[in-house]
Amino acid sequence: MQVSEATVLPHREHRMRWWKEAALIVGFYLIYSWTRNQFGSSKIAADGIPEQAFNNAERIVRLERLIGLYHEETMQELFLSQKWFIQFWNTYYGTAHFAVTVAVFIVLFLKRPGVFPQFRNTLLAMTALAIIGFATFPLMPPRLLDTPCDRFGGACIASPLRPENPDGTFGFVDTLKDYGGPWSFDSDTMTKLSNQYAAMPSLHIGWSTWCAIGAWPLLRRRWQRIAVFAYPLATLFCIIVTGNHYWIDGVGGLLVLTFGSLIGWRFHRWNQDRLDKRWIRRNEDAVVHPAQG
Repeated sequence: MQVSEATVLPHREHRMRWWKEAALIVGFYLIYSWTRNQFGSSKIAADGIPEQAFNNAERIVRLERLIGLYHEETMQELFLSQKWFIQFWNTYYGTAHFAVTVAVFIVLFLKRPGVFPQFRNTLLAMTALAIIGFATFPLMPPRLLDTPCDRFGGACIASPLRPENPDGTFGFVDTLKDYGGPWSFDSDTMTKLSNQYAAMPSLHIGWSTWCAIGAWPLLRRRWQRIAVFAYPLATLFCIIVTGNHYWIDGVGGLLVLTFGSLIGWRFHRWNQDRLDKRWIRRNEDAVVHPAQG
């Protein structure tokens, strides 16, 4: 018996299980954290002088000066007199990055199941690409440029860029240390596990833009759509005013989002084709060899 072209096969139902998605994300994040920490600041600065991370910071500063857009220190200085304001952004930096991303992830699972796999794949691919960036281009953030080397900073490293500032420093303030926030890099655990040189690319920008793009179609009112795209802009302001990133790190975040999207959507299409072909073969067999009563 041959299956004719007119034979109608059942439609393959695409089913997602929340516990599988949760397990996937938790598992991937654990792998991401472990991998990132293999290139942590305690290992990069194992000899006490983080020259590689500092030299990469000099490259970023020179590039931004070359194009006339090196203004992070000026922007930070404008707000340093407002302690409550800086503390707010320190809190925002350490909480919104995860809380908003998890919230949008759940909303996409519940409200946009048709495109959820693509967005999930994009998030995973983008984060994996960022790990490559952290490993190959360790970058000292602005807040550490004038910090003592025994605290992972670059104060002990000579630089031709320092004399250009009247007091011989880059002028940045480590706002988390000086103003406080919900967490600290000074604890023994954070010192051993964290990677304070994971600045390029900025996943704060990559993830926040991913959130905005994912949530956009669900919003109906103009103010809501303005607000959702104000989120990555607020995040860009946050990473600069707190001294955790250069603005160009945000460009890196957008690049890994772009390539992560291409990888994520391509993988989804490949996986759907694979599952469709298996479904068709299974149902063709059922038509050709029906179960005996």
